[in-house]
Amino acid sequence: MILGIPASAYTFIHVLLSLVGIGSGFVVLYGFLSGRWQGGWTGWFLATTVATSVTGYGFPTQKLTPGQIVGALSLVVLAIAIVALYRFHLAGAWRSTYVVSASLALYFNVFVLVVQAFEKLPALKELAPTQSEPPFAIAQLVVLLAFIVLTVRAVKKFRMQAAHAV
Repeated sequence: MILGIPASAYTFIHVLLSLVGIGSGFVVLYGFLSGRWQGGWTGWFLATTVATSVTGYGFPTQKLTPGQIVGALSLVVLAIAIVALYRFHLAGAWRSTYVVSASLALYFNVFVLVVQAFEKLPALKELAPTQSEPPFAIAQLVVLLAFIVLTVRAVKKFRMQAAHAV
């Protein structure tokens, strides 16, 4: 039991939140890249990504885990994104700050997705059983480089669009 919820149900909820956060995050990122505001998707992305990070702390553990560190970093960048969006309404430099922080939060979720894939999927686990092998490092490097390129392009494209009322 985790917080009064059966562990399997809690895990399912956490994974579902993560997947919805990742899916909606890619819709939001596409919006950045196409210069279009993704209103409702943005709310889903921010809410589910915050919930993913928060629920990650509910799992029983005896020590600080890498997942909890990534969760803390995610919550920090999500706080920045939320302030940029809802307090400063993407005005001025807050527009780019929002794109970078939201993209970074999505990257953290995808980073953890890759970790989980290498832990849970037999074919990937066989390639990198300790996650210190080259296939794991290459996968994470490809994800990182892709997010750097996409985020730089998103900042340039989304910055050129007129601010929307939020």
